[in-house]
Amino acid sequence: MPRVEAARRILAPREDVWAFLAEPHNLADWWPGIAAVEPDRRGLAAGARWQIRGTNRASFFRAPNPSGMLLVLAAAPPERLVFQLTGERIEAELRLEAAASDRTIATLTVTGPWLIGLGRSFPHRALNRLHALVQTAADS
Repeated sequence: MPRVEAARRILAPREDVWAFLAEPHNLADWWPGIAAVEPDRRGLAAGARWQIRGTNRASFFRAPNPSGMLLVLAAAPPERLVFQLTGERIEAELRLEAAASDRTIATLTVTGPWLIGLGRSFPHRALNRLHALVQTAADS
């Protein structure tokens, strides 16, 4: 299966970025194609299963997948998050590295089939949204 990766410097401490990620409902704000999340009682923990609902926009290659499940495979605060979108057969790994006390390098690796819209720009779009939502007023 194809694998694409992107990295982005975020103007926020790693702990702040992780705190944003640790709130399951925020996934819909930064992950392309997800409109809503219903997390289970475990929240962001390995083995957690979240119900997700897509944006219901059809693509050229397939009908929209308006619902599915996200399975959290690994959560190592504040460094690493791995999850799988079971309906789309996408696996994602997000690594956070402290670049300075107020800067974080976020690296997103996504593996999945091309026909579901996974292109080279996909991880860039996700990281750009994450950047816009999490950055602080830190000087660049």
